[in-house]
Amino acid sequence: MEQSLLLASLLVFMGFLMIPISHRLGAPILLLVLIGGMLAGEDGPGQVQFSNFSAAYQVGGVALAVILFAGGLETNLRELRGARLPATLLATVGVVLTAAVAGLAATWILDVPLAIGLLLGAVVASTDAAATFLLIQQSRIGLPSRLQNTLTLESGLNDPMAIFLTIALTTLVNSGDDFALSSLGNFVPLLLLQIGLGVLMGVAGGLTITKLLDRLELSEGLYPPMALAGSMSVFAGTDLLGGSGFLAIYLCGLVISARLQRPVKRILHFNEGLQWLSQIVLFLMLGLLVTPSALIGMLPAGLAIAAVLIFIARPIAVLSCIAPLGFRVREQTFISWVGLRGAVPIYLAIFPVITPGPVTAEFFNIVFVIVVASLLLQGSTVGLAARILRVARKNNAHEPPAASINVRQ
Repeated sequence: MEQSLLLASLLVFMGFLMIPISHRLGAPILLLVLIGGMLAGEDGPGQVQFSNFSAAYQVGGVALAVILFAGGLETNLRELRGARLPATLLATVGVVLTAAVAGLAATWILDVPLAIGLLLGAVVASTDAAATFLLIQQSRIGLPSRLQNTLTLESGLNDPMAIFLTIALTTLVNSGDDFALSSLGNFVPLLLLQIGLGVLMGVAGGLTITKLLDRLELSEGLYPPMALAGSMSVFAGTDLLGGSGFLAIYLCGLVISARLQRPVKRILHFNEGLQWLSQIVLFLMLGLLVTPSALIGMLPAGLAIAAVLIFIARPIAVLSCIAPLGFRVREQTFISWVGLRGAVPIYLAIFPVITPGPVTAEFFNIVFVIVVASLLLQGSTVGLAARILRVARKNNAHEPPAASINVRQ
């Protein structure tokens, strides 16, 4: 146990040390942590053997729940009025369109059955909350509130649709049936259950936790862990009932942040630290899980699919969803560019691998290549894209990040 604890704590400590390095290099911290995990793995100097996809899936779910809860807490519900409709459209219709375009491209590039190609498209269709929250915060570009809130709210809301498509298409692939739109129609009750229970449990749980926190007289240091424990119970309970636990815990954080009468600053600081810890643990674990030598053969196909995703699928989805909603062309272009992929696609890619079916670890490796390409290309150019497209607010060089990130601090 001592050896495992020493190794794990050193890896996480080194992950935190990479934060100032990422600022100096202008590289996304999550990408550096991911590379750190790969170097610690079986093909790197660390020689750590880790190939337990099932354990990674379980731990990854808990880490993502913590990240989403912190993201909900940091989002100011009052600032979201102009962002709710575009973010909801991007999180639903946008995910479907992205999955369809990327999936058709994957089918042709990989020469696989249509169902498997669409499954890959579904896995990479959602933007990643961890990457979006962190990189917008890290870039300090001072985006207009509506633009920034649309990006952050979309990344918090789009997981249920991606999960629904992943589960439905994995079931279809494992059954051996040919793909048909009518087949997906059979899973619509699952989608309604996921979203309906997620919204109901998230809002109800957030209101209940808020009332308890306001009424109980405890030491100030006890409110943050109590809020997290209550929200994690909402996440787990929603999952057990068949709803989207990720949507529920994100909404739970939103409600607590908006309705809590006690000073929320201590809760924000506590969960900000846990959010960082969860992100570093998650990306280190995913870096350990992948075998770098197995990625070489996947590079051409993975990069080709990533190019379609970044330059074709995401822009089509954004244009289709928000063009009529008053966004300028340069803002639509920026939203298209900041369709960051991160831990969620890699996490979702584990699901078809651990289920009994034809999907192998090569599927996971291709998704890994796509995510790294997105973080490397899009993640490192968020600030540059904002300046080129002139979407950043004027006179903001010394301002903190706007609106939805840490607005209560």
